[in-house]
Amino acid sequence: MSEQQPSLRPLPVAPGSQPQQPSRHETVLPDEPPEAVAALDAALSSADVATALRDVAVRWPGYLDAWARLGQQAWRDGEHPATVYACARVGYHRGLDRLRKNGWGGTGMVRWARPGNRGFLRSLHLLLVAAAAIGEEEEAARCREFLLDLDPDDGLDAASIPATPGRDWRPELLP
Repeated sequence: MSEQQPSLRPLPVAPGSQPQQPSRHETVLPDEPPEAVAALDAALSSADVATALRDVAVRWPGYLDAWARLGQQAWRDGEHPATVYACARVGYHRGLDRLRKNGWGGTGMVRWARPGNRGFLRSLHLLLVAAAAIGEEEEAARCREFLLDLDPDDGLDAASIPATPGRDWRPELLP
C-alpha cells in the first residue's frame, strides 16, 4: 500500500489583487571608517595613485574598495592580469566573509545602490574582468551571473557584458 502525497494547490488570491512574490533578503554592508574613506579618496587623486592605494590596502586590509581600486589601477597601468586577478580575489573573498557576518546566507540581494556594498560588488566585477583576461571564461560568466543575481537593478551594468567574455573582451570603463 503506497501513501499518496497531498497535492499542493496555490493559495487563493483575492479578486483584483496580485499574488505576492516571495521577498528576497537584502544584505547591506556597514560603511567603512571615515578615515579609511578619506584615505581612499586622497589616494585616488594622488600623483602616484598605485602607491597610495597600496598604502590604504595595507593600513585597512579589510577595506574591500581599497582592494578593488588597487586592482583597477593595476589594470589601468597595464599590470599583468594575474596581479589584477589577485587584488580582485582578495576583495571578493574578504567581501564574502563580511557579507556572511552581516546576515547573508548565500542568497539574496547585495545592491549597488547601497554605498557599503560597492567595494564587494566592484571586486566581483573586477574578478570578472581579470578572469576573462586570463582565459577563465567559465569563472567570468559565473561572476557576471552572480552580479546580476545580487543586484537586480544592475547598478554595474553587468547585463551589457557578453555572457561569456573571452580573453579579448575589454571594458571601456571600470566602475
